[in-house]
Amino acid sequence: MKLFDVYPLFDVNIVKGEGCKVWDDKGQEYLDMYGGHAVISIGHSHPHYIKKVTEQLNKIGFYSNSVVNTLQRELAERLGKISGYDDYQLFLVNSGAEANENALKLASFRNPNYMRVLACEKAFHGRTSLAVEVSHNSKIRATLNDNHHVRFLPMNDIEPWIRELSRGGICAVILECIQGVGGVQMATPEFAQKLAYACKRYRVPLIADEIQCGYGRSGKFFAHQWLDIKPDIITVAKGIANGFPMSAVLISPDFAPEYGQLGTTFGGNHLACAAALATLDVIEDEGLVENARVVGDYLMEGIRNIGSSHIKEVRGRGLMIGIELDMPHKFVRKPLIKHEHCFTGAAGENILRLLPPLCLTKADADDFIERLIRVQPEED
Repeated sequence: MKLFDVYPLFDVNIVKGEGCKVWDDKGQEYLDMYGGHAVISIGHSHPHYIKKVTEQLNKIGFYSNSVVNTLQRELAERLGKISGYDDYQLFLVNSGAEANENALKLASFRNPNYMRVLACEKAFHGRTSLAVEVSHNSKIRATLNDNHHVRFLPMNDIEPWIRELSRGGICAVILECIQGVGGVQMATPEFAQKLAYACKRYRVPLIADEIQCGYGRSGKFFAHQWLDIKPDIITVAKGIANGFPMSAVLISPDFAPEYGQLGTTFGGNHLACAAALATLDVIEDEGLVENARVVGDYLMEGIRNIGSSHIKEVRGRGLMIGIELDMPHKFVRKPLIKHEHCFTGAAGENILRLLPPLCLTKADADDFIERLIRVQPEED
């Protein structure tokens, strides 16, 4: 059997990681400015993380959600406290798409007669049935998923949103406060606050997709906390367990749970909870949310000061950064990997996307800037 070939791959086999560095099978070291797509939050192979996950694996790795799992309760308490949402409820699942799927389903249960959803232009919320329908990319949406439930509206232009909400029939609004795939576009406080107010006025649940921009990456625990809003439902994944497949839905107390309403086989299993708790330990003990803010500001300022004619704009918050280029990103990204041994991400046609581990240091930031300065753009 062969792999189903849907990923264009760089010819690099990563076999080891530590902190913000990874190594390939030939022993070549790379600076990781992408964190495995924002997943590695506390750094590769953190010793506390390894210790806690190993300890749990030596006890029990999995049992079903038909029994009490005190690790789930501990995680809910810890996550509520660090995020400022201790009055919310926690539902644990496996991936970002699944978190958004359940968030949208909850909103639909709340408004069973309404079939319409509002989402942002350039949004990406996942690849499962509902999540892909609210993602603004027809190339990844199969005909079966295209049920015409969604209206895509421009970010930071509030009038179309209010107009659609006033028409009625909206069961949910979903928003990335910092878009990832959309190119590190950021919602403004004015837009977000007016949207949140309109959602309250028309009794429409507001879902904040914090899967990429949340969990400390923006320099606050949640990116929407820069905007002074309080969503009804919050989805998280990626950095929640530092690489162990896990996600969660934070749910307002206005939603009353019912047996059988939501469900999952693997979500919130013992090993996943141990990984998530260990991740929170390190985030708190090492001050990684504040580090993301400080080092992120430092890194963005350093990139702006390069003064390259190829860099049109640098934007983002914390350690979620977009570098808009005057050329296709592949002309820079490929030589960064091949010659400078540095991983970055990308968005759109011309944006380098930086999503490094939250433990990135100022020295690491300086190292990246030096590599970026040295790189020579290469056409295919």
